[in-house]
Amino acid sequence: MTEMVYGTMPARAGDPILPRWWRTIDKWALSCVLMLFGVGLLLGLASSPPLAARNGFEPFHYVQRQAFFGGVALVAMIITTMMSPTMVRRLAVLGFAVSFVAMMGLPFAGTDFGKGAVRWYSLGFASLQPSEFLKPGFVVAAAWMISASQHLGGPPGKSLSFALTIAIVLMLALQPDFGQACLILFAWGVMYFVAGAPIVLLLGLAGAVAFAGTIAYSNSEHFARRIDGFLSPDLDPTTQLGYATNAIQQGGFFGVGVGEGQVKQSLPDAHTDFIIAVAAEEYGLLLVLFIIALYGTIVVRSLIRLMRERDPFIRLAGTGLACTFGVQAMVNMGVAVRLLPAKGMTLPFVSYGGSSLIAGGIAVGMLLAFTRTRPQGEIRDILLTRGAS
Repeated sequence: MTEMVYGTMPARAGDPILPRWWRTIDKWALSCVLMLFGVGLLLGLASSPPLAARNGFEPFHYVQRQAFFGGVALVAMIITTMMSPTMVRRLAVLGFAVSFVAMMGLPFAGTDFGKGAVRWYSLGFASLQPSEFLKPGFVVAAAWMISASQHLGGPPGKSLSFALTIAIVLMLALQPDFGQACLILFAWGVMYFVAGAPIVLLLGLAGAVAFAGTIAYSNSEHFARRIDGFLSPDLDPTTQLGYATNAIQQGGFFGVGVGEGQVKQSLPDAHTDFIIAVAAEEYGLLLVLFIIALYGTIVVRSLIRLMRERDPFIRLAGTGLACTFGVQAMVNMGVAVRLLPAKGMTLPFVSYGGSSLIAGGIAVGMLLAFTRTRPQGEIRDILLTRGAS
């Protein structure tokens, strides 16, 4: 609790790993992650029993699986937070390479589980979604390339990272998974902006994305159907968006009561993409605001700590991870309240899903590793020194 009041204590040379980790980790952000996981289990208890009954499983089948995958995610997160930035970078680049190859194999060995998009490998006892693991690895790899390009005689990292981004976006669009494609493009854009990209280039990129969206709308029935449903002034109450909107309206400020919600009886994705509708219906606006506050705390505290970081690679990678984490949460909740078209994107640490939970744990572990306090001067010291010279 000392750090929460007085700030993080610096590490001392020769300290054992665990005491050093505890003194340098962002305890507020770590606490928020643990609370999100707890909220996910609570909402899983509320949302998944009807689906388990329809599929012939025990009532708490999905809750038990979520607890298992969540436990694996938390272990992976804690282990990752103890790594040095160099070790995180090496493992992230390796994980990115494996995930990239796995994504290339989806058209040949992947499955869509009847959802119209080939995004998963079926393992029998579970499924694997490579794009979830690719995101954190891509962010770190792209940050490494961009930061390397800032060195004298460095490689053309910005161009290489952009080419890699386009290749990944095209693969995701062919699945199709336009939500993850936009998230990858957003992550690269944020890091490029922090690295000093000219605003004209970013505006041109935004225009290219709008043009690509127009082409996708004209040639992809999957994409067009979701856009038409979002733009339609009349909302079909028998669709997932219709059920979710009605549930949020019924919940009001305090909710209808624990176990009294009805949306979980109708929504096939009540425990995944539309978990926030269950929270709003049964627990009301209060729980939704609490969830938003947890995500906001993690993102804002991470960005504040990264502002003091001197290493450009750590600043870029940490910013990309923090913004991607926050935007994914925002998109999921935005879809549920019909502010955004349906994307098929999970709510980090809250939605059910093995790939999402474990990959999310690794991503947040990387972020917490990058934001740990390290013995170094403030970045403003460098700027003041340069100004004096």
